[in-house]
Amino acid sequence: GFGPFGEHAVNASWIAVQELEKLGLRDDVDLHVYEVPVEYQTVQRLIPALWKKHSPQLVVHVGVSGMATTVTLEKCGHNVGYKGLDNCRFCPGSQCCVEGGPECIDSVIDMDAVCRRVSALGLDVTVTISKDAGRYLCDFTYYTSLYQSRGRSAFVHVPPLGKPYSAQQLGRALQAIIEEMLEVLEHSEDKINCQHEH
Repeated sequence: GFGPFGEHAVNASWIAVQELEKLGLRDDVDLHVYEVPVEYQTVQRLIPALWKKHSPQLVVHVGVSGMATTVTLEKCGHNVGYKGLDNCRFCPGSQCCVEGGPECIDSVIDMDAVCRRVSALGLDVTVTISKDAGRYLCDFTYYTSLYQSRGRSAFVHVPPLGKPYSAQQLGRALQAIIEEMLEVLEHSEDKINCQHEH
């Protein structure tokens, strides 16, 4: 999740992630949570450091979107177009994440499948799909992580608290989403491994 910024004195993403931490995931999953400052330079340092430290199966970033009214699964991260100043009043001079990197990187996770599966659970939260994470710290973090992990990252946007969902609803939704993402990831890896064996 992310720390406070702009009008988000309390960042719903970090609150939702803390709720998820209370709920936990399947017994065979180690969950590590971090609050990421809304700062480009910190993200550029922190994301590679976390990948190195944990070698995770998957990293799921959660951000708040003031425009969102649903829980939104982001399909891809974008490399260029970063003009918004962060909490340090900084913006990358190149306006991009990785100089010379691809324009977009897609997550290896099939977000349409995750969306269908979570929607079928009948939670009291609507889940939708997006291809534009907003060209600010969310998108920047997502791209940085996708680049680092060759696509083994995911990004979930949540609406501000109470608009319309409670922290508990968001935490439960994240739990369901991440469990489905892990299922989808494991199945796609089984397929990949089978193809390698023949």
